[in-house]
Amino acid sequence: MKTVFFGTPDFAVESLDAIVRSSHEVAAVVTVPDRQAGRGQKVVCSAVKDYALEHQLPLLQPERLRDPQFIEALSALDADCFVVVAFRMLPEVVWGMPRLGTFNLHASLLPRFRGAAPINRAIMAGEKETGVTTFLLNHHIDEGNILLQARTPIAADETAGSLHDRLAAMGRTLVVQTLDGLATGTIVPRPQEGEPCPAPKIFKDDCMVDFNHTAAEVDRFVRGLAPYPAAVTTLVNPKGQPVTFKLLRCAPLVEAHNYAPGTLVCDGKRSLKFATTNGFVAVFELQMAGKKKNSTEDFLRGNTLSGWNSALLP
Repeated sequence: MKTVFFGTPDFAVESLDAIVRSSHEVAAVVTVPDRQAGRGQKVVCSAVKDYALEHQLPLLQPERLRDPQFIEALSALDADCFVVVAFRMLPEVVWGMPRLGTFNLHASLLPRFRGAAPINRAIMAGEKETGVTTFLLNHHIDEGNILLQARTPIAADETAGSLHDRLAAMGRTLVVQTLDGLATGTIVPRPQEGEPCPAPKIFKDDCMVDFNHTAAEVDRFVRGLAPYPAAVTTLVNPKGQPVTFKLLRCAPLVEAHNYAPGTLVCDGKRSLKFATTNGFVAVFELQMAGKKKNSTEDFLRGNTLSGWNSALLP
């Protein structure tokens, strides 16, 4: 089939590569316009654009998805199907164009974790299983009829990074299987069933650790944000200055104690942990603001946290 691919980040590159290597044709790739980013305001393009240029695929980067020139260019391609992976919401004038419709690859088992952060939210919620879903786009976000799904367990030590990579690999297979099924007419779309669950976008303020939870819940929070955007906490140094730390790898320790949640407990040499409501979270990897990430042991060799306090405490 002739397809047009819509995508932006690394997660989408896996699926684009799978289609390129399949029997289906990629008539064009649609991705976001180049943007200035970073301290130097350098022009940055998407991972999908990098791939498209490397493989000499026709490329479209519209500022507005309703732009008449963009719509005309899409229509002229006469594609059988549009494939969307990690892209913005499409207007009906776009998703309704191809004869076999437009389908999206979503990194969850819909209707669980509809929204922008399904991988992070699944781990943070303590889910035991997740997966990938292809579904037809309609007027509502992540609510269209399901085409195919594939499942995978969430490991006890799973991070958002490791799950991201596994789901991207699963997604590349599912996207091609979906195209194959649509081409032969063997896929029967079915409505989403079960209890919907939202997975809203994660903002900076959402990354602050709240130690007024159990050790297991705090550990899930850290893993669900690792390695990016990363869970953060603020400590106050002996001069009274707040310093932000990213917590990148932890483990729950269920132990009785009399500390207030959020209290920093450090032996000064190799152990660092924070009190929770039912124990501690031991920190094994962290990053102080403005510094490189380190194992806790390496960090404590060159730094002392003696006299530092949690900003959460009075």
